[in-house]
Amino acid sequence: MWNRIVTLIWKELLAVLRDPKSRISILVPPIIQLFIFTFAATLDVKNVPIGILNQDFGEQSIELIQRLHGSPMFNRIVFLKGVEEIGPFIDNQKGLMVVSFSETFSRLLKAGKQADVQLILDGRRSNSAQIVAGYFTSIVQQFNAEFAAKAGVAQQNAELFPRNWFNPNLLYFWYNNPSLVATLSMLTCLIVTTQSVARERELGTFDQLLVSPLIPIEILIGKIVPGIIVGMIEGSLMMAAGVFLLGVPFTGSLLLFMIALLIFVTAISGVGLFISSLSATQQQAMLGTFVFVMPSILLSGFATPIETMPTWLQPVTYTIPLTYMLVISKGIFLKAMPMGIVFENIWPMVIIGFCTIVGAGWFFRRRLA
Repeated sequence: MWNRIVTLIWKELLAVLRDPKSRISILVPPIIQLFIFTFAATLDVKNVPIGILNQDFGEQSIELIQRLHGSPMFNRIVFLKGVEEIGPFIDNQKGLMVVSFSETFSRLLKAGKQADVQLILDGRRSNSAQIVAGYFTSIVQQFNAEFAAKAGVAQQNAELFPRNWFNPNLLYFWYNNPSLVATLSMLTCLIVTTQSVARERELGTFDQLLVSPLIPIEILIGKIVPGIIVGMIEGSLMMAAGVFLLGVPFTGSLLLFMIALLIFVTAISGVGLFISSLSATQQQAMLGTFVFVMPSILLSGFATPIETMPTWLQPVTYTIPLTYMLVISKGIFLKAMPMGIVFENIWPMVIIGFCTIVGAGWFFRRRLA
């Protein structure tokens, strides 16, 4: 039995790796995507163009504008001549924010009174607008503290000293890279597994497989294991690239990570075999892959936190293996997640993997009948 299974696994691996185009398409694109998406798919807001309408031209307004000039967050500052230019500036997306100083800004500050600054933000980019507003608020708070010190005014406000654990410099690619290791491993494993049965049907060799000495359970194992092997190799390569080439810290247990990755790609292989059993051609299998991948990425917490999703939708996210693998990957990479918490996220993947493999096997045997 084991000789037949190993022979079928070797046949499946040869079918994938013998063709140079298939070999390159499986190994090279995920590595390239890892490097590109690590820095491109980021929520960091940098090099933002902004507009300034300064109707004051006093010492304090000019000093605050100079502080904006010196910030690395704003790469280009456009000075507007009048209120009528604010609308076109925002509407045509020439900048994300406009800062407006009234004529009395510096005069009110010198008199010890409250002076207001108006911010006009492009709400079409709501997340970026909130981040930019936060940057500007920090600059204004520092300006207020220094102005009060010069003027001899006592400050009654509490001073905050933030300390960021696990990612002291708030580098977004430290968060992004471990998430991409799990996501791209899932995609590679799915592509290999979903093509297996569909390729046999399209090439006309599926009937030959049925009349071979292999029983359905042996065919099932032989179709799932190659996807697991390729997913493990791909995940290991991307993990090594993130650590040694991109400098992302790996602070946890390598053994725990590999165990979690093995269970994760096993669960994904069951999904891939189910999709492949439904598909008559490789094109249908590829479309089925993307039907599964897109909701998995969007609902797993990779793009947005699960807690911010609608209450009725949140239970769906816990049926997606990627949801748990993202927690494990980021936790082991950045904060040396202890074994207990890792296994809290592993056992749901074990259940999901068991259900997907059993379901795929049942459907696969039914199609064979």
